[in-house]
Amino acid sequence: MEPPAATPPSFEEALRELEDIVRKLESGDLSLDDSIRLYERGQALKSLCEARLNDARMRIEQIQQSAAGEAVATRPFDAQ
Repeated sequence: MEPPAATPPSFEEALRELEDIVRKLESGDLSLDDSIRLYERGQALKSLCEARLNDARMRIEQIQQSAAGEAVATRPFDAQ
C-alpha cells in the first residue's frame, strides 16, 4: 500500500521555505550534496509559487463586476 500523498504547502508556506533555502544556500556552510538537494527543493517550491500566482492572476482577470455586483466581463489584472 502506498503512503498518502503529502498535501502541498500553501503559497505562504512555500515562500517562507524558499526564503529559508536561499539563506542556507547563501551561507556557504552546506556540503555539495546538501546544496544540490536544497536547490532541487527550491526549484520545486518556485514552480509551485509561480503556478499559484498564475492561478490567482487568471482568477482576477475573470472577475469584473458591474455596479450591481454582477460579474459582467473580464479584464487583465495589470490593466489600469
